[in-house]
Amino acid sequence: MDSTYHMPVMLQECIEALAIKPDGVYVDVTFGGGGHSKAIVERLNEDGRLIAFDQDPDALSNALQDERFSLIHQNFRYLKNNLRLNGVRQVDGILADLGVSSHQFDEANRGFSIRFDADLDMRMDQVGDVDAKAVLNSYSEEELHRVFGMYGEIQNAKSLAKIIVTARLTKPINTVSDLKAIVSKLVPRGKENKYYAQLFQALRIEVNKELEALQEFLMQAESVLKPGGRLVVMSYHSLEDRLVKNFMAKGKFRGEVEKDFYGNEIKPFKLVYRKAVVASDDEIKQNSRARSAKLRVAEKLNG
Repeated sequence: MDSTYHMPVMLQECIEALAIKPDGVYVDVTFGGGGHSKAIVERLNEDGRLIAFDQDPDALSNALQDERFSLIHQNFRYLKNNLRLNGVRQVDGILADLGVSSHQFDEANRGFSIRFDADLDMRMDQVGDVDAKAVLNSYSEEELHRVFGMYGEIQNAKSLAKIIVTARLTKPINTVSDLKAIVSKLVPRGKENKYYAQLFQALRIEVNKELEALQEFLMQAESVLKPGGRLVVMSYHSLEDRLVKNFMAKGKFRGEVEKDFYGNEIKPFKLVYRKAVVASDDEIKQNSRARSAKLRVAEKLNG
């Protein structure tokens, strides 16, 4: 495990929420630096098993050397098929930490961070067709307005889309500094960091189709969990948290809970904690990324 790669957020809370059985089968769908995975494996006996997923090739070098552990180089949206390929049909618990790892922010050439000048890439897997440059240089003004407004929750998303479409007529937007130079006059004074964080978040979500991937993962998680199995998801912004919250509470992403003929609610999970768990003040002091984290936990019902 590489702690410089990524300091796991709410490690203790995640492990408790999984309610690990020593001989159980668990899945960590966001392996990253391996911090959560290492803590899970430490609680398994020789019959237990942990399967981890990570689409980022940089994460593969952190693989745990343990025969109870296997790492699948795939996005978690392909959870079910990959478990089947590995001979697993049902599992006792699934953990997802939806944060971008510190490592990805700290690798300048990945283009995730506003701190470095780099090519605007932002692909988690490094092989996808669409990177952030493609979004900025080829999307229509309406599409950019949607991306910035919906995924970045940026107040002046319409003006932002317009200024980008106008600027790229002169020359393509290829680097972080190109983008910052173009949008600088729209950035509210004193709120520069927040604004750029929202802009980069919007681009990253679009490039990696993160919300679609999350919805596909959650639906598959429901079908591969055993009754009594735990689903533990940590999210870092309201769009993800809303999807997780709705799915755990209702078994769907929008609308009301389905009911049977007798008016009983039909839902796949019961909530283990009524509200999201948040990091302690001490943890936030040590790791600022923990500030926005929300941990939600549900248990699969019989059915």
